[in-house]
Amino acid sequence: MLNLQTNKIKFTQPLYLESGRILSEFELAYETYGQLNAEKSNVIVVCHALTGSHHAAGRYENDSKSGWWDGLIGDDKAIDTNEFFVICINILGSCFGSTSPLSINPSTKKQYRLNFPVLTISDVVKAQVRLLHELGIYHAHAVVGGSLGGMQALCYAIEFPDFADRVIMMASTYQTKAWAIAFNSIAMQAIKNDANFKNGLYDENDIAKNGLSGLAYGRMAGHISFLSPDSMDAKFGRNYAQTDGLYELFGRFSVDTYMEYNGYGFAKRFDPLSYLYITKMMNIFDCTRHYDSLKDALSPIRAQLSLFAFRNDLLFRPECMSEIYKTLCEMGRTQSCEYIEIDSDYGHDAFLVEIEKFDMYVTRALKRKVK
Repeated sequence: MLNLQTNKIKFTQPLYLESGRILSEFELAYETYGQLNAEKSNVIVVCHALTGSHHAAGRYENDSKSGWWDGLIGDDKAIDTNEFFVICINILGSCFGSTSPLSINPSTKKQYRLNFPVLTISDVVKAQVRLLHELGIYHAHAVVGGSLGGMQALCYAIEFPDFADRVIMMASTYQTKAWAIAFNSIAMQAIKNDANFKNGLYDENDIAKNGLSGLAYGRMAGHISFLSPDSMDAKFGRNYAQTDGLYELFGRFSVDTYMEYNGYGFAKRFDPLSYLYITKMMNIFDCTRHYDSLKDALSPIRAQLSLFAFRNDLLFRPECMSEIYKTLCEMGRTQSCEYIEIDSDYGHDAFLVEIEKFDMYVTRALKRKVK
């Protein structure tokens, strides 16, 4: 059974961050599905992407929308909650319940806003491990994540090599490349230079009601990187909005209305500061940063590593994932890793919407025997 449970834990012991700064206390929201067995051997940690949350599966009462990976997690699905105890933790910096820029700084009794520390993927994972230990979980059957969640999964594999037997990484990379940083730069500049951003001192209630145009523009740019030229053509073609005239200067194509709908809707439900901080987190990510090479960075890994890339992913191209696989093979780790390139024209978001193309591989990866 799904057995959806939502919780939050407050930690009063300081978290020392990679930047040298400290969070003297912090909170993490999380959601669990399934039932933890007596041996605590059936745990799967699911890591969410940039704008995701801990609500990965199921549906809240009176809510019309299911969790972001509901097609993958649940009864008799690839991540089967009849067998596994699944936990998804809202990352630090997110606006969905964990400590974020809008949280109260205990030393000033005011919201952090732009005084919030810059976070890294390593900081996020270190905080998650503390939560898992608080729950008495010291080992997992698997860690699974896509995009920014895939970065977290790789961080688990490298920095906590004894934690998980299997790590499944999708539509991600070992380092954020210039192409992705460029898209993120549009969003960051649009937010920062929006007069209503007010240098981070905006009225959060006003944002919830009206959104922030800068965040909407940035999200539109992001959507271009989430899809592909092929999926754009298939989804919209050159269709024109039925309500607009072709020779009106601001008349819109169907793709225009799609971008507006997603951009402006998103800007009312996601906090601009959280978006800035998590985007910065993504830009910083580079698992080789403290090592001499990718080979050195991957050397601590002990888990069975499954790498899923999507053919038309423009944000994190398949080469980003295949390079991890090739490097591990060169290290003699062929038996403990696999690379699967999914035949998809959808683009980066295929890991969220084309689950039927890869769920069988997830099932197989979860059943792989540990060498």
